[in-house]
Amino acid sequence: MNEMYNMSIVTHYYGVLAVLGAILLNLFMLIKANDIQKYKKFNTLFNPINGTFLGIVIFTGIVMMAAKHLNFTVENIIMILIAIYIIVLELKRNKALKIIKDDFHSSFQFYKFFAIRMLITQLLLLIAISIWMLV
Repeated sequence: MNEMYNMSIVTHYYGVLAVLGAILLNLFMLIKANDIQKYKKFNTLFNPINGTFLGIVIFTGIVMMAAKHLNFTVENIIMILIAIYIIVLELKRNKALKIIKDDFHSSFQFYKFFAIRMLITQLLLLIAISIWMLV
């Protein structure tokens, strides 16, 4: 049982790093993007990868909670709420991207501002909870 718990901790840690990397890559590609169609194509290809990374973090968190006999601590509840919030932000960001027409450059600029705010929020939440768990 301890081996499973230890492996889950390591996988959870690397999953959090992967989510952090995915957010940073999304942020970089969004800032760099000038063509709506190319960005939509990148986002369509990268969203499943991003979701997989977040799924790894959530799944390993569930395994660790099960190994600890479902002890709900304040830290666990906050991590669950942050994971749900990140999922909601990603859904809102992707829904807003689908609405944008390919020929409206001004709406893409508005979307970029909106999406950058969401990605920075996700980044700050992830960094804050990571620092809290390390301290």
